[in-house]
Amino acid sequence: MMTMKKRVAILGSTGSIGCQALEIIERYPNLFEAEVLTANNNTSLLIEQAIKFNVNAVVIADESKYSIVSNALDKYDIKVFCGIESIESLVCSDNIDIVLTAMVGFSGVKPTLAAIKAGKRVALANKETLVAAGSIVMNALKNSSSHIIPVDSEHSAIFQCLQGEYNLPEKILLTASGGPFLNWDKDKIREASIEEALNHPKWSMGKKVTIDSASMMNKGLEMIEAKWLFDVTPSQIEMVVHPQSIIHSMVQFKDGSITAQLSNPDMRLPIQYSFTYPNRLDSHIKKIDFKTLMELNFSKPDTDKFPCIRIAYEAIEMGGNIPCAMNAANECAVELFLDNSITFGEISKIIEQTIKTIDFVKEPSLEEILLTDKEARKIAYQIITKK
Repeated sequence: MMTMKKRVAILGSTGSIGCQALEIIERYPNLFEAEVLTANNNTSLLIEQAIKFNVNAVVIADESKYSIVSNALDKYDIKVFCGIESIESLVCSDNIDIVLTAMVGFSGVKPTLAAIKAGKRVALANKETLVAAGSIVMNALKNSSSHIIPVDSEHSAIFQCLQGEYNLPEKILLTASGGPFLNWDKDKIREASIEEALNHPKWSMGKKVTIDSASMMNKGLEMIEAKWLFDVTPSQIEMVVHPQSIIHSMVQFKDGSITAQLSNPDMRLPIQYSFTYPNRLDSHIKKIDFKTLMELNFSKPDTDKFPCIRIAYEAIEMGGNIPCAMNAANECAVELFLDNSITFGEISKIIEQTIKTIDFVKEPSLEEILLTDKEARKIAYQIITKK
């Protein structure tokens, strides 16, 4: 059982995952303590969280907002830093036991690598890290006492299904809710509004992740993440649309047995499990009542309606720096869509054109990954300006 209090750094504390992680820390103050909180630019919530949890330090990634946070916390015994480099430094501190990486997008790569090299438990909620730099991250783990506990509900489910299992999985069945456009026709999806794309039927998430769910790029990113986390090939990962979001993923073995993890859709469960593993605590989350659970439906995803799935499989098949370029182009396209600069249907087109344009690097170093991310973003924006 858990006895010693774990000190947690939450990278992205003002986002959906970060806020729910703090709920868990608040519920179990004898087991967990918020030590470091970071945010990109949400100064007001970061300040509020820092005071409430009396943390040791905070980091505001947007350096232009340092003075706002510093002035607000001046009368408290809370250290204030700014910039990504400060985040990388703080996660290596001896007073950190768990690093929850819940930063959005590519920005999570370097802090996650820093935490791994420092031997921390990494509760990984930033799938883009493994998409962009999978081989680099896995190599870093081999040379460290660190370990990753996945936080994404699907990868947490797979991880849980494999606990105590002596056999390698034959296949991973990666479930998908299907997002808000599951039953829409292709032409209607292309012209979907921002409000419609953000109207997820099951999960309450940040805007970027919600748009990824609408395009089903989130499943492409999760497929690549699963490939690295569980050492399987993309051909061993089958996507299954399951709109009820009760089964969070499944693992199939060579004898035909399938193990599944079921729970009501609530991200507090995988977050808490990443903190408590290998133990479990009461989650205070509503449990499944099979007497009222009417049906569980499954279907094959439509890659014609959701081309981002196909693009992701093609990107990981090409390998090298291409998944990184795909991720960067997707981040740009989502940002442009949320700014009303492009239509929803143009997201996948921008990603495809960027992948075709970027210079291929077969075995990229971290420096080449960083350069690929920068160059892919430049290409993606150029595609828009040439429209």
